[in-house]
This record gives sequence, C-alpha cells and structure tokens, in this order.
Amino acid sequence: MLDVRRRTGILFGVVMIGHVILISAQVQSKSGARVLEAAAFGAFARIQQGTASGLYGVRNLWGDYVALRGVRGENEALRKQVADLEVRLQEQRAVAARAVRLQELLDLRAAMAAPTLAAEVIAGNPNPDLLTVTIDRGSADGVQENMAVIAPKGVVGRIIGPVAAHAARVQLLIDRNAAAGALIERSRAGGMVVWHEGDPPLRLDLVSNLADVKVGDVVVTSGVDGIYPKGFAIGTVESSEPGPGLYRVIGVRPAVDFRGLEEVLVVLVPSRPAGGDGSDGASP
Repeated sequence: MLDVRRRTGILFGVVMIGHVILISAQVQSKSGARVLEAAAFGAFARIQQGTASGLYGVRNLWGDYVALRGVRGENEALRKQVADLEVRLQEQRAVAARAVRLQELLDLRAAMAAPTLAAEVIAGNPNPDLLTVTIDRGSADGVQENMAVIAPKGVVGRIIGPVAAHAARVQLLIDRNAAAGALIERSRAGGMVVWHEGDPPLRLDLVSNLADVKVGDVVVTSGVDGIYPKGFAIGTVESSEPGPGLYRVIGVRPAVDFRGLEEVLVVLVPSRPAGGDGSDGASP
C-alpha cells in the first residue's frame, strides 16, 4: 500500500515538473526571451565560467612554472658568467702584479753597477732547519756558489752548492746558519746580521752598547762578508736595547717578504775574501 502511494507521489511530482517546464518554455520574460531558455543559458554560463576559470588558472600556473624555469636557467647562466668573470679578473690581477714585480726588478737591475741575472723561484724547501728556495738558473747561466741574491726590496740570500746546470739553491737570509755583514745606514754603526729564534727573525749582533741605534733605523749590507754588495737593504730596526755585556740587543725586521718570493736577481760577482768593503758590486 505504501509502495503504491509512493509511486503515485513520484509520478505526480514528475508530471508537475513537466508542466512547469512546458509552461516555462512558453512564458517569455520582459526582454522577450523565454524563461526556460534564459534559465538554461544562465546555468550553462555559470558552468562555462567555472570551466574557463579553471582553464585560465591551469594556464597561468603553467606559464608561471615555465617562466620560473626560465628565470632559474637565466640565473644559472648569470652565475656561471659571474664566476668566469671573477676568474678572469683574478688572472688579470695576477698578470698586473707580475708586471709590477718585473718592472721593479728591471729598475733594480738598471741601477746595479754589477752584472745581474734575473731568475724565477721554482721551488721551496720544507725542511725548517735549512730555509732555501730553488731558482731556474744555474752554472750554464754563470751562477756560482756564494753569489748574492737580491730582490727589489732588499737582500734575499746567497747561492749554496751544489749548483746544477739550470738550477740553483738560495740560502735565505733568515736561515739559522746564514749571516751578513751589516751597518746602520744613519749612524754607520757596524755589526753582523744573524738568525734569531723569535719575531723578528733577524738580530744585529756585535754593535756596541754605546752605538747610536734607534727603532726604525734602516739596516744595510756593509760588504765586509765578501758576498753581499755594500748598501743593499736588509731590514729595519724593530727593537734596540742595551745588552748585559758590551753589545746591544737589536731586533731587525727583514725588508723582503720571504713568503712571497717569485722573481729575484743573482749578482754575477764571485765572492771575495771577507774583510773588504764590497763597494765593487754596490749600486751607486
């Protein structure tokens, strides 16, 4: 019984909806358009609007993604370009620095009265008990043992044996076994520069407590050792105090930066017996 009533109700509802649709199909709005057609158009317009919005959103999202990928690619290309430019800039700086060093070396060579030979430092010595560097000049170029080696800033050291045909070792002035005759440029107080354990790494010995030595004085070669030409810079006085005995305690800061040696000059003058003034190989 209930099923018959339910079916009757459903059928009645369907018939009523059908009548409404038929009536709506005949009824016109104020604008002249049929109500059913207008309702259907409005419904489909909303559906189309939603679909279009979804499509636009997907298209914009895809466009943004593609654009982002493009920006990332451009950024990567720019980063590579910047890295390449930085490498080139460093190369140009190195070339410029080398040009400056070579010009200083040429200027020093032109000022030298003695014959000299330009050489390049090609190796160092890891042994802390023997501070040396190796240069690319040897006996075939006229290099001999005990020849002085200098740089634009001052004294580097001396050639030590054995000397190869195209290579030689240079004992640095800051080596524990190195020494050089020296004097204070201002007061002409003489002594001997030797290695010092500490900072600064050089010490000027055999200078009387009565001598006039001040901090900042320039220490130059005296030539009495028979190796180094007279008048070349060794360093500057960093400390000067009266010693407990006859001699002052004088600390000397080297003029040459031994950590950055790249090019040097070998003074092509054989060593002489110690005791001379060394003026033959000095600059004017």
